[in-house]
Amino acid sequence: MNVRTVLPSAGYGIRCARPAESGAVAALLARSFADDPVMAWMFPEPSHRARRTARFFKLISRQQRPRAGAVRVAATRDGELLAAALWSGPGRWQPSAARELAALPGYARTFGARGLRRAAEVENTLHESHPEGPHWYLPTLGTDPAFQGTGVGSALVREQLAHCDRLGEPAYLESSKPSNVPFYEKFGFRVTGEIHLPGGGPTLWPMWRVPGSEPARELARPASVPTEG
Repeated sequence: MNVRTVLPSAGYGIRCARPAESGAVAALLARSFADDPVMAWMFPEPSHRARRTARFFKLISRQQRPRAGAVRVAATRDGELLAAALWSGPGRWQPSAARELAALPGYARTFGARGLRRAAEVENTLHESHPEGPHWYLPTLGTDPAFQGTGVGSALVREQLAHCDRLGEPAYLESSKPSNVPFYEKFGFRVTGEIHLPGGGPTLWPMWRVPGSEPARELARPASVPTEG
């Protein structure tokens, strides 16, 4: 993996993704999730995985855009995307039946006839395990492999969690890798159990964060990078 230790000299800011950037956001997330076990489970054919994963992320980012929180990116002033996060505000994490129906042809093209059933099983399992009550939901966070380890992903998480703390609202996510659990724990998230995907699929770790937890007080300090609206 090509990992840099130095960020672009011009720095970066955090803002909502622009509609014209949907393809670039999808490509970034596909690169970030190239070795993700859930993506490998949903797209078992290696020769098609990168293309279909990018198509999948483009589809869900389009669904995400109307929701509170939307698609947020860490980007340089000249438009280079470094990381992306999909956040859903309280009560907005699940799309309406009408939006799901409208997206069905796109899912069919992305997964194919056989893969669509497996994708539906994954979605249903995650929905059944989703906590009740108002909260912010982080279904996807990805950093371009070229910038992993530079702190841009942490900056995206930090920015939203500071907002959660100001509002006194909790946050939730599912980690698809055990190695990512400590990354989220440093922000105050705690594992609440395990989610086993059906048919021998991989395990995910649901994580919940109470607003104002001890790590959160550190995260509420002003970020060291500029924030753009």
